[in-house]
Amino acid sequence: MKKDDPTVPEVLKKLAALLGTEIKQRTLEIPPQFGSGYCSGFIFNENIRMLVCNYELKEDVSIENKEMNSEKRMIFFKFRHIFPKIKALQSEKFSSEIPTVLIATSRMNTDEVVSIHSNTSTINIEIDAGYLAGLFPSSHQSPVLQSLLQNTRPFLFEQVMDPGLQNIVNEMISGQTDEFFKLFFLRIKAEELICKLLMELEKRSEKQVYALNIQDIETIYKVRENILEQLEIPPVIHDLATKAGMSPTKLKRLFRQIFGNSIFNYYQEFRMKEAAALLKEKKYSVSEVGYRLGFSNLSHFSKIFNEHIGMKPKQYSMRL
Repeated sequence: MKKDDPTVPEVLKKLAALLGTEIKQRTLEIPPQFGSGYCSGFIFNENIRMLVCNYELKEDVSIENKEMNSEKRMIFFKFRHIFPKIKALQSEKFSSEIPTVLIATSRMNTDEVVSIHSNTSTINIEIDAGYLAGLFPSSHQSPVLQSLLQNTRPFLFEQVMDPGLQNIVNEMISGQTDEFFKLFFLRIKAEELICKLLMELEKRSEKQVYALNIQDIETIYKVRENILEQLEIPPVIHDLATKAGMSPTKLKRLFRQIFGNSIFNYYQEFRMKEAAALLKEKKYSVSEVGYRLGFSNLSHFSKIFNEHIGMKPKQYSMRL
């Protein structure tokens, strides 16, 4: 692939130069002396581009971000934990690594240096906010969607990926598309992902959306981490707020805004996903899974599991 190919992002060209390797068919294979894996980049047109990264480097590197343009108001979609893991490398903790998407305005990403982390498995899509906003009548937008499309203040939302979104991602990374059609095919799939995500954000019930700062975001994610590390212990809002240095009202408001769910419902959802993962391993009985996740009443465990997974745990384990 020629270095001046306009469909290849500048950041990919710089990474190739740094690692002393070539880009072939818009893909950079990581040289063995630096690590393993690959990174592919696509500039579809002036409004949308994408990076697909699944690699491990032996050490982090930094690249100057020449493409950072304050006049271009881009919206960022970062898909995480969407690549299948090698079984031997899978962590015991399933819940915190389910597929999710971070959705952010350009105000959240103004760094002039891009940090290339040693372990990256993501798909990053950037789309011009003006182009995207022009596709929707403003009078019908929810406060969440309106705040995102206006892209004038710092906002961040996280959305758990459903199987439908994961299927689209799987089609994108399968590598089965003929090179002649690849750029066109991937652009359509990228826009399909964005459309479905906007449909999910439109369902959120917030009446007012608050601008965020990095400190608040880091605090909320530490609260989330604390909740997911102790799924056997129901969260206590007052304790979480004290540890976070926030009022309970602010904590609940920002948590719901970012994750689209209350703290307790979010906890319960991930608790049941963890229960489903444990049952799938077939190492534990239904009662053992219930007790491991803090349930003393197995009937209550069965009821909650059914509400979130769509069937009772015994029925679920028999289907596996």
